[in-house]
Amino acid sequence: LAGAAGPRVVALRAEAAAAGTALASPPQLGPDGRFVGDFVAKPEPAFLAQRAATWDRLATRARAQLEGRPKEKIEITLPDGSVKEGLSWSTTPLEIAEAISKRLAEACVVALVEYTGPVQAGCTPCVAADEDEDDDDAEASNAQLWDLTRPFEGSCKLELIKFDDPRGRDTFWHSSSHVLGAALESKFGGLLTIGPSVESGFYYDMYLGERRLSEADFPAIEQGVKRLQKSDQPFERLVISREEALELFEGNPFKVDLIRRKVVPGALTTAYRCGELIDLCRGPHLPSTGRVKAFAVMKNSSAYWLGSADNDSLQRIYGVSFPSAKELKAHQTMLEQAKERDHRRIGKQQDLFFFNAMVSPGSCFWTSHGTKIYNRLQELMRAEYRNRGFDEVITPNIYSANIFKRSGHYQNYKDDMYGFKVEGQEWFLKPMNCPGHCVVFDSKPRSYRELPMRMASFGVLHRNELSGTLSGLTRVRRFQQDDAHIFCREDQIRSEVSSALQFVFDIYDLFGFEFSLSLSTRPKKAMGSEELWQRAEAQLTEALNASGRKWAINKGDGAFYGPKIDIQLQDALGRKHQCGTVQLDFQLPLRFNLKYQTVRQGAENMEDSAGPADAEGETSEADPASGAASDAEPVLQPGYARPVILHRAILGSVERMTGVLAEHFAGKWPFWLSPRQCMVVPVSEDAREYASYVREALHSRGLHAEVNLGDGTLNKKVREAQVAQFNYILVVGKEEEEKMTVNLRQRGEKQPLGERPLAELVEQLEEENRPRALRRPKRLEPFRRAAPTLVVEINAAASATAAEE
Repeated sequence: LAGAAGPRVVALRAEAAAAGTALASPPQLGPDGRFVGDFVAKPEPAFLAQRAATWDRLATRARAQLEGRPKEKIEITLPDGSVKEGLSWSTTPLEIAEAISKRLAEACVVALVEYTGPVQAGCTPCVAADEDEDDDDAEASNAQLWDLTRPFEGSCKLELIKFDDPRGRDTFWHSSSHVLGAALESKFGGLLTIGPSVESGFYYDMYLGERRLSEADFPAIEQGVKRLQKSDQPFERLVISREEALELFEGNPFKVDLIRRKVVPGALTTAYRCGELIDLCRGPHLPSTGRVKAFAVMKNSSAYWLGSADNDSLQRIYGVSFPSAKELKAHQTMLEQAKERDHRRIGKQQDLFFFNAMVSPGSCFWTSHGTKIYNRLQELMRAEYRNRGFDEVITPNIYSANIFKRSGHYQNYKDDMYGFKVEGQEWFLKPMNCPGHCVVFDSKPRSYRELPMRMASFGVLHRNELSGTLSGLTRVRRFQQDDAHIFCREDQIRSEVSSALQFVFDIYDLFGFEFSLSLSTRPKKAMGSEELWQRAEAQLTEALNASGRKWAINKGDGAFYGPKIDIQLQDALGRKHQCGTVQLDFQLPLRFNLKYQTVRQGAENMEDSAGPADAEGETSEADPASGAASDAEPVLQPGYARPVILHRAILGSVERMTGVLAEHFAGKWPFWLSPRQCMVVPVSEDAREYASYVREALHSRGLHAEVNLGDGTLNKKVREAQVAQFNYILVVGKEEEEKMTVNLRQRGEKQPLGERPLAELVEQLEEENRPRALRRPKRLEPFRRAAPTLVVEINAAASATAAEE
């Protein structure tokens, strides 16, 4: 716990010792969650002295406790199986790394430690008090991320993690947020609140009263960060009680609020110090601030305390950092490229779509060119559906609240749904397709012979996204998903999950995406028994292993109704996007009492077991209109079984995927997806009639062709077509008319491709316009029986059908 303190902290400690460590009147948040009284931020606020003095006292005690612990011989096992010796409560992961090589010690960021045997009593598991959301790590495995400078407590397995590992990057950026917080606190004297790492860096929120930060403040912030980098201050960890935490942070009412919310009486939490900053934090962190070699402030914004508009407004500063200046420069170059590729910019340039916040915020208006892309993506999926055995259905856009009470969405998702009342009854716009698909399945008796039933829909969905989260096509309120639900038997799960994954792989390969797979497991707020979840997770694990691809565990991030496989794609700039998913669901079949017949019964029994209604307005116990489902599992009649539902999306929403693809292709759409495939340019007024004919020849074969009959020069027309990203430019004149040809230019080629016969070109472009499933189906070979065993099965099936008839 020992570490060097800055000269200003030493002075503040002397001041605190002379004046006493307690603050005369600590600032507070009122019952409404807002700061009480006026707050004027000043550099070097008085509460820093009290905080530093309290830390010294607690750290001195902790250091004595550490020194007094017995040091016993332990074994540290590395991933390659080699074993290193050490002492408990003394040897650290960093010392193990230094013993292997200096370069490794400098490159590693954090350690993963898993104890292989009993350890001496350390501290009670600590509560994380540094977050504004529930802690989802309560069910964490024995392996835990560990500070490189924190002593081992017993024999263990050790993995040293570098920055290129997501866990290492998260730790690096989390530590960098503390460095940022230290600079903010020192420069502005505000009250720090939350400072997490995020997908593209980190941020820190600070309460400054009425003061607002701007880009003009960025250089001063970066200078403060540089001073802390150069001083190479160690990150120090301290385990404290709830009462000690309240004393340590009594000068910051926002921290006090977190402690009271998250740390129950009798529980312990942790705090970290780097330089002059002392902060609540679960950790782990870098060994020292000098590891943050390259840092940049990215942007600023406002935020609300705990995300509520009823609370105080905070100033949020975003940053990013890297182990080297070279990596930071590469990141900044990528951001410049991303700015050029921004789908909102491309959408405006190419006249694809627009938004009108005054008319319908969060809902996109698609122009004719954008609609061509939208429809083409749906055509692709529909063609694949036909080839892969999916059937498309259409369900209502408005539902009674009762169906969502039965599905569980009302209890878990209501705030994100658009609801309204008609004649005293509560209704909602459809936010997802799965409840409606359950109603379709349950609309008549089902047999095991019908399974798997692959049901797809492009239904219009609405979700009540907060206005501050709306972002072009990537976060909208109205959208359509390539949504499918596969109703299958338990013995079909693995094959259906494998088929669904292959479907995803094929589509992403078509677009040229790299992607990663992860299994998201049971969250805290989950429906159903642990046994059901274990069965579901085991089936998905088998399918992932069978895929032959690498995958990871995303613990606690499953949907409330079942585990899922998330497919995170990577675009041309290396950015990651969450679009595809495969989710296993044992819960909806229970809540909707879905069932299928496993053995043949008489027609009367089948009729009695029908789902909802035999006539409009009549309901059974399984009818969604009857209200919320009971927690008790419905009892199945003999001869019936419960189907399993596989939720599956590949594009995600068509809107989001269009935005991702626009940036992935940088607006240079592949021919089959392009809204501007061919531009016909006449060389003179005399060639206009033939140019119009060429355009019609292309258009009549389903190609997106336009003709420029304007008065501009040939070079100007060609240039305009190139800027508009037409895939092909067809130049025609008198000579081409006489020979029924065109002079062809292709996007991306410096030289013209030359003269081509029109009929031949049309046929070539037709073929280019059909990727995979959109191509003409293959001609079937003459029918031949496969094998005698198959004949027996066919005859048996035919006999059974005849008997039923």
